[in-house]
Amino acid sequence: LRIKGPTTVTALLLGSLFSDFHARHPGLTIDIVLLDRSVNPLEENFDLVIGALPASYPNVIDFPLCPYPVVMVASPAYLEEHGRPEHPTDVIEHNCLTSVLLSTTWLFERTPGTLSVEVRSKMHANDGRVLREAARRGNGLAPLPLFLVEDDLREGTLVQVLEDFPIPSFWLKALVPRIKMNKPAVSELVSYLKTRLQPGLPSSR
Repeated sequence: LRIKGPTTVTALLLGSLFSDFHARHPGLTIDIVLLDRSVNPLEENFDLVIGALPASYPNVIDFPLCPYPVVMVASPAYLEEHGRPEHPTDVIEHNCLTSVLLSTTWLFERTPGTLSVEVRSKMHANDGRVLREAARRGNGLAPLPLFLVEDDLREGTLVQVLEDFPIPSFWLKALVPRIKMNKPAVSELVSYLKTRLQPGLPSSR
């Protein structure tokens, strides 16, 4: 099985699921590649691609796995020094920490429709753990996956901002070429991931 997974969520959570699946099927050989970009599994010869980006491809089946909520966070020290944004357009004046998921186009839900704000990145990283640490240290605002910052929010290390303008929901999904679904290992892995992820992603430090 050749699998592509996003860096942060695979290293923290999905890697253990792949290991459990492999332990159940020790005859399999598994090749896991960590990439933080949209990948067409047909073009790049993957049996299964996991990601949260909304891209879809011809002759590739999308299997929703679980919600992938993203929240805007900052440290209390940053907010004390720079003020708390009250409206999405306020983020333009703030230090913004960006990742592949939203890049420099930040989306916010409002009534009606969605508001798009272009920001200037002060730090960009393809691993959410790097941005979480930067946010903890007061470097700026960061839209981060909820599973990654739940403990920080509970402990007060980070604070959620712009709660009235939530970031539109993402879904973690598996993308499988239609021709690969006849491989028992592929269909079994999809079923296994759907079962294990149905409750949602657990928090992770």
